[in-house]
Amino acid sequence: MRFPLVLIATVALALTAVRAAGASVAEVEFPTGDGHQLKGVLYRPDGNGPFPAVVALHGCSGLRDGSEVYPRFRDWGQRLAVAGFAVLFPDSYGSRGLKNQCRVRKRAVRVDRERVADANAARLWLQSQSFVTADRVSLLGWSTGGATALWAVRPQRRAKTEGQDFRSAVAFYPGCTRLFNTAWSARVPTLILVGSADDQTSAAVCQQMVNGSRGRSARVSIHLYPGAYHDFDHPSRPVQVRSGYAFSVDGSGRVHSGTNPAARADAMKRVPAWFAR
Repeated sequence: MRFPLVLIATVALALTAVRAAGASVAEVEFPTGDGHQLKGVLYRPDGNGPFPAVVALHGCSGLRDGSEVYPRFRDWGQRLAVAGFAVLFPDSYGSRGLKNQCRVRKRAVRVDRERVADANAARLWLQSQSFVTADRVSLLGWSTGGATALWAVRPQRRAKTEGQDFRSAVAFYPGCTRLFNTAWSARVPTLILVGSADDQTSAAVCQQMVNGSRGRSARVSIHLYPGAYHDFDHPSRPVQVRSGYAFSVDGSGRVHSGTNPAARADAMKRVPAWFAR
């Protein structure tokens, strides 16, 4: 998979950038390397940089609710930008005309294929920008995006990528079962954050996966939040039960989702610290 850096470098930001507190946000577009154009949203700190950067991967619901970026991603983008990071959210679903995929079992955009390619395309685009420190681009993902982050940092993937590698990775409540079955390990420092009560993805399997990677992996850490469910870092979602999901721990399709204030507060400190290492 090759990405002409000249072409990537010439992709322009949107003509107008909306101001956020201490940061700007703009629409961007860049090539995926397979003949498609990938749309994304860029949160950028004030100033010329260069800044460390983060590729941020949405979950199964997608990046947007209509034309608006979902509150969780907007909140994280603004917070990380104010903390000094440029943050690029590639829109893996919207760019391909897809909507919410949470109730779709056989997905056309796979976490271990197309979305890994999207993550690398976003990394290369960031590394071609003058406001980014090319060797300090990290990876962040939520749920299916978290699983993609874990697939993307497996040692076997490095031979298929170009440019400076990701510096580190953080995965929020990823699905770990398939990764565990492949004897997962990471080539860059990786942090996994998951609630102990999560019934959409299994914290226990993620813990087993991390334990199994000891001694053959870069630094990997997992932090379990007692009593927290999926989406614990959402800024304002009361805990609710949702049904009809394609994947759940017990196979029923019923999952809990909602904010856990203590877990969210801890994650808000832990994630920037991990990327700043």
